[in-house]
Parts: sequence; C-alpha cells; structure tokens
Amino acid sequence: MRQAFHAAIKIGRKIIGRQPAGRNVTVFPDDVFITSFPRSGNNWIRFLIGNLIWQDGSLTFNNQGTRIPELYATSDQAMRHLPRPRILRGHEAFEPRYRHVIYIVRDPRDVAVSKYHYNLATGRHPKGYPIEDFIPRFIAGEFESHFGTWAEHVMSWLSTRQNHPGFLLVRYEDLQREPRAELARIASFLNRCSFRQIDASPQQLERTIQLSSPEQMRSLERQQGRRWLRLRKEREIKGYVAVRAGVSGGWKSVLPQESVAQIESAWGPVMTQLSYPLHLGADDPEARVPTPDVTNL
Repeated sequence: MRQAFHAAIKIGRKIIGRQPAGRNVTVFPDDVFITSFPRSGNNWIRFLIGNLIWQDGSLTFNNQGTRIPELYATSDQAMRHLPRPRILRGHEAFEPRYRHVIYIVRDPRDVAVSKYHYNLATGRHPKGYPIEDFIPRFIAGEFESHFGTWAEHVMSWLSTRQNHPGFLLVRYEDLQREPRAELARIASFLNRCSFRQIDASPQQLERTIQLSSPEQMRSLERQQGRRWLRLRKEREIKGYVAVRAGVSGGWKSVLPQESVAQIESAWGPVMTQLSYPLHLGADDPEARVPTPDVTNL
C-alpha cells in the first residue's frame, strides 16, 4: 500500500513538473555544470564556487539550492526559473548537452574509503561490515550502477572532452594542496564561460577558502542540517554527518594491501593517466601499468 502511494506521488510530481530534474534537466547554452563520480569532493567544490561567485554573503546549506542546485534534489521546473547563467551540480557521466563542465576527479582509493564509510553511516551495510568484502563490490559498480564504475565515469569525460575549451579538469588532491592556485584557475574558467568579472584577488580567494573549509562546513551542517531537505532523511541516522574529514591519502591507513591491489589492478591505466601513483608493484618496471591512449578507452 505504501509503495503504491509513493508511486502515485512520483507520477503526480512528474505530471506537474516537480520531480527532480536529474539527467533530464533543461540545458541552457550558458549553463556551467559541476560533475564528478560520487564521493569525490563535489559538495566542497560547490561551496568554494558559491562563495567565490556570491561575495555579498556566504553559501550555506539553506541557500545552496537556489544558488547551485543539485540535479537530484531540485525540479527542472524550479531550476528553469533561476537567474542565468546557472551553475548546476550533479554526478552525471558524459552528457553531450553540457557545454561548460568543471569535472572533479579524486583518487579512487580515497573514493572507495569515503563510499564505504557513507554506506556504513546510512545503514546500507551493518556495523562491522568488512571493507575487504566492500571493495570488490565497489569496483564492480554495484553501489552506483546508474553512474557506472569510477573508471567508466572518469573516462566518459576524459575521452570526449579532455582538450575541449569548455571542459576543466580539477583534481581533488591539487585543490587541497594548492587551493589558491586551483581556485584562481576555476575563476578564470568561469569568466571564459558565462560568468563575468569574478573578483579573484588574493583577498577574495582567501575569504572563499576560509568560508568553505571543512570546519566551517561542519559547523553549518550542525546548525542547519535539520532544515536541509537533502540531509533530513539521512540525518535521522544517529551519528551521520555529510562533511567528513576529506583528507587525501587517507586510504593508506584504512585499505588492506589486498584491497589496494584490487583497485590498482582494475583501474591502474586510468589512475596513471591522472598521475595517481600505483603503490603495489610500483618499484617493479614490469608491474607498472602503461599510460593508456584515451581515444581507445
């Protein structure tokens, strides 16, 4: 009975245009899309870009839906009424309609650890579920079947848009290591696309970084999480937090050697293409995975 009710609500929302836009979003020529494989730092980038563009006030969990809406939490009807140019956030694999794309990529070993903790926190796996059992399922794309595997998602963009003027690749690790330089590069890209006269002075870059720090985002989550619709259901789970530590290289202290080997064996060529060093067998020349020709992937 309950399933029938929810199905009827879903049909009703579709008829009146209130269902989440997702991949069927209306695309305008001046749109800029932030996209990535899930658990790659997409939300952090959203805060950085939001605080960079709207310098009259900080981005919060309460206003982000009207400033940089998420494709899976906002209806197409609502987004069509937003001021243009728009910045939209999602996790879609290659979509030819997207003319301007900021693509975020993160070391898949850290992505795996983040997804593992997410699944534990949201109850998808029971407490104590072995990460050794999780990794093969993660590699197979079991948890993100509508987005593909990490490598499939990444290469869907790199093999089609890598040298396109409307495509900007941002490595999560570079953004953590050199936030000012990377944020300036993002500002330059936005100025070339649809946004004009973004203040990317050293003072504004520093302000943006401070307002978008993990500590600040966690503080905002504690204050506003109950009112943020996107988090409301997940926050009913005791101990769940949306903003974790987000450190780079944390996998080294979490993943067993066997799990590292499984990820590197599956996705070594793509990791090498993106300058992520392979740790198992990296000192053995015969064990190194060659850099692939992206046109053949």
